[in-house]
Amino acid sequence: MDISSTRSLSRDLADLTGKDFISSSDLNANQINSLIELAIKFKKEERRIDLANRVLGLIFSKASTRTRVSFQVAMTRLGAQTIDLSNQSTQLGRGETIKDTARVLSRYCDALAIRTHNNEELIEYAKWSTKPVINALTDLEHPCQALADFMTMQEVFGDLQGLTLTYVGDGNNVVHSLIIMGALIGVNIRVACPKGFEPLPSVVEKARSLSGFKSNIDISNNPLEAVKDSHAIYTDVWVSMGQEEQKQERLKLFKGFSLDSDLIKLADDKAIVLHCLPAHRGEEISDELMESKFSRIFDQAENRLHTQQALLAALLGGL
Repeated sequence: MDISSTRSLSRDLADLTGKDFISSSDLNANQINSLIELAIKFKKEERRIDLANRVLGLIFSKASTRTRVSFQVAMTRLGAQTIDLSNQSTQLGRGETIKDTARVLSRYCDALAIRTHNNEELIEYAKWSTKPVINALTDLEHPCQALADFMTMQEVFGDLQGLTLTYVGDGNNVVHSLIIMGALIGVNIRVACPKGFEPLPSVVEKARSLSGFKSNIDISNNPLEAVKDSHAIYTDVWVSMGQEEQKQERLKLFKGFSLDSDLIKLADDKAIVLHCLPAHRGEEISDELMESKFSRIFDQAENRLHTQQALLAALLGGL
């Protein structure tokens, strides 16, 4: 292993020790790039970090496969542990306040990963916890997912600067994190949504202010124009958790916003296809495209493990 490279990574990530990770904007460009570099080293088994005796508490009020399992495996690979703190197994389900819960859990756990609907709930945990709080998904952002997404692009293209990622579909929490993180590291972001389903203007404005003219952020309602010459085409489900009663209406409104073999032809010749999963094949993405040579979807899912291992190592002072 290159010792100078290891020291450089440690310097870039040292300031993250003990910090919260609530939003993509909690990182700067150097930290994002260093986390991705460290994650790649973990993936290639070129780096080992021991966080023995550390404990990560998982507070998940929304269902999860990739996020839960990737955090658990990441901690295990770091020689550490996780503990499940669901509403059903704790006093959270009986009305104990976040204020009290966060202060108590801070004395037991070394970090908390929280998956909840309300972003304000996450901020409340961070206010009262004396240990790092990690956003494992809220309705506003999904920053751990964005780290894995840009790691996947870097693996394919070698350099992120100047690449264009186009997201087609619902302007949701994943989009918000992609916009902010892309702005910080110089990736151009295009988003094509049906009218009324665009990302929050406040998030777009925040990202543009953070970009320092390093990236272009374009929001439109035309997927055909948006994907032209793009290096990555991304989508997510049209009906997220809690929106099931809107399914039939959404399926009608999102018609024409599916990723398929015709749409990929408009992108760059070496373009890749991404999806944060779970996928509804035949709705937001065709089965054919998901299984095609363009798809990096399962590499992307694997990279959740490696980026979260890097993030945990940084937040818990293992570098």
